Amino acid sequence: MKKFDILNQISSIGVVAVVRGNSKDEAIKIADACIAGGVKAIELTYTVPGARGIIETLIEKYGDRKDVVIGAGSVLDPETCKGAIEAGAKFIVAPSFNENVAKLANRYQIPYIPGIMTVKEAVTAMEAGCDVIKAFPGDILGPRFVKDIKGPIPYANVMPSGGVDLNNVKDWFKAGVIAVSAGSSLTAGAKKGDFELVTKTAEAFIAEFEAAKAAK
Repeated sequence: MKKFDILNQISSIGVVAVVRGNSKDEAIKIADACIAGGVKAIELTYTVPGARGIIETLIEKYGDRKDVVIGAGSVLDPETCKGAIEAGAKFIVAPSFNENVAKLANRYQIPYIPGIMTVKEAVTAMEAGCDVIKAFPGDILGPRFVKDIKGPIPYANVMPSGGVDLNNVKDWFKAGVIAVSAGSSLTAGAKKGDFELVTKTAEAFIAEFEAAKAAK
């Protein structure tokens, strides 16, 4: 799958699930529940123990499905990036920008989506080949930040992360994002072992995304 196709797939899904967990089993169950609910872009974070092995398991499980895309999150350095790509991750997400990670991801034509908080950081990341930048933390920046970024840089592709919930999905898309990234607001049911709730919440997120698209 080419870099352009991966980015288009993330954009068409509209919602990226940030998957964390205390174990391999829990993380896989969360990913399964999100995919079952229609959130088929999975960002498995490297805060989960044995993250690389979990990515490999998810790739083995869903690799033949063209509607599912598995990526890696909380990637802070090129060594972790290389390991994630070798495990099969189709996109790389980070809380901040790292030039060496950008170079490595570009070498393998894998989308790298780093977190940014300022216009300068956004431009730096874009100049390094980042086709999508992550507004992070979204609960601090808010949808207005996206509008402000896209004023002087209308061609910036922004995905917020942190603070994205069912109540503000439409606001983010109205501001001009290409997708949203949701963590605890999407996967909270897993803390109680209620993975059916995760699936239902995923369905609700997709419904909000579809409504936001229809409102444009």
